[in-house]
Amino acid sequence: MLSVEEAQAEILGRARSLPTERVDILASLGRVLAEPIRSTRRIPPWPNSSMDGYAVRASDTRPTATLTVVDRVVAGSLPTRAVGAGEAVRIFTGAPMPPGADAVIPQEDVEARNGVVALRGAVESGAFVRPAGEDVREGDLVLEPGRPIGAAEIGILATLGRTQVTVGRRPRVAVLSTGTELADLGTEPTPAQIPNSNTYSLMAQITEAGGLPMNLGVAPDRLEAIAERIKRGMEADALVTSAGVSVGELDLVREALVNAGAELHLWKVDMRPGKPITFGTLGERPVFGLPGNPVSAMVTFELFVRPMLLAMQGRRATSRPTVTATALQPIVNRGSRRGYLRVVLEARDGRWTARLTGDQGSGILRSMVSADGLAILAGDTTVATGDDVEVIVLREVSR
Repeated sequence: MLSVEEAQAEILGRARSLPTERVDILASLGRVLAEPIRSTRRIPPWPNSSMDGYAVRASDTRPTATLTVVDRVVAGSLPTRAVGAGEAVRIFTGAPMPPGADAVIPQEDVEARNGVVALRGAVESGAFVRPAGEDVREGDLVLEPGRPIGAAEIGILATLGRTQVTVGRRPRVAVLSTGTELADLGTEPTPAQIPNSNTYSLMAQITEAGGLPMNLGVAPDRLEAIAERIKRGMEADALVTSAGVSVGELDLVREALVNAGAELHLWKVDMRPGKPITFGTLGERPVFGLPGNPVSAMVTFELFVRPMLLAMQGRRATSRPTVTATALQPIVNRGSRRGYLRVVLEARDGRWTARLTGDQGSGILRSMVSADGLAILAGDTTVATGDDVEVIVLREVSR
């Protein structure tokens, strides 16, 4: 059996970025940047005031000094004259500094009357002035390829005058659940069936990872039925199946993949939940055979499929963040395989704490509903109350 790290390296070593596309900047939110963004302008383009006040020459300022107000500059207009000795210009936040002025005195630090301001003190050169190019200089590399685009990135693109940007294409991911015992959503389970949850949790995880899910439905445990769905899935950029990858008589997915021409690169990973996992390539597309238990399917998706989908979009960083947390209770991993246990994270006294979500069976989907993260434990390990444990963070948690 491969270790988790060996399996991840094998999978990501075969990642290939999809072609890029041009989109409007708002449509790029959550996408992966595929081009370097260099500035063709200075931001701000000229020195400007950070306060409402008076633009002055710092050398003219001292307690009890008086200055004559000779102009008025608001944001969106330009100064009409320079500031000379003994002069000041009324200025507002964001307005360009007039020539000759090198500082701003806030309006609350002067007494203004009849076109003259009396100063209460001195200011240094540069006070309350934003220099030209303080944010961005011409020629700066502002955004690099491979980074996800968030609200701040869209703001800087707009600042630079970019209406469109090049991003990695979102992968189309076909999802197939197998098992005669599964009743799909919208149908009533027979007495011998259970509801199909994997298709929908996996499609949601694909969407969260930036992919476009394609539902292949549920295939019964018959080789020809599975093969027909796999053939349909070849329209997509990647294929994810759940169940049918172990060693039982009705575990037919691996055989169906091989019959379809897939080259399988790994099977079985030293972890729980989720030991039986298949990864291969079918032409240019990656194919994953995940376990059938709901928690096992979601955890193996997190560790193996999600990083591949991010890499296919051109993302550099593909791993979830990890934190070190203090165990609020004993956390036990029974068995020789590395464990990924579902935990709730809380911030206490400036540190993260972790407690189990409850029963950790691989069929208990509510353990994922409650989970903020996955605690990583070596085989046959107990983390005692008060000890530290490494946790993969699955979602945003408030401190």
